[in-house]
Amino acid sequence: MIVAAIALITFALVTRYWIKRTRDRRELERHSITPEELYRLQALNQEVLLFDVRLPLDLLADSKIIPGAIRIPPKEVRENPALIPRDKDTIVYCTCPSDETSRGILQKALAMQFTRIKFLKGGLDGWKAKGYPVEPYTKSFRLDTAS
Repeated sequence: MIVAAIALITFALVTRYWIKRTRDRRELERHSITPEELYRLQALNQEVLLFDVRLPLDLLADSKIIPGAIRIPPKEVRENPALIPRDKDTIVYCTCPSDETSRGILQKALAMQFTRIKFLKGGLDGWKAKGYPVEPYTKSFRLDTAS
């Protein structure tokens, strides 16, 4: 009897976790954009703000940026989310495995009721893999390694 109750509780917890994880993935998917979609928006001259939120060491390793992107260190965005406007379509990107930094920025923005923000799937690497243009990042930046 006790074993059956434990098994039932375990099953319920695993099912609840799976449902929440599936829901979270769908939410992230809804707030993502592919390199192809972003390229199309740019080609159509759609007004969209693009933010490079890579860590400084990542920028040092690859000092290219997507044309039109504005560089904002992730630490600054986390401390002052108002750096990203609520009233404009916005896309953030990084070069982290699984888009970790841009997803983190996205999740914080969504928690603050931002609705017009997305992250670029595959980040800068996904963009470059499609052969889309990049340009050198020539502005100075601090090597603050804190994320």
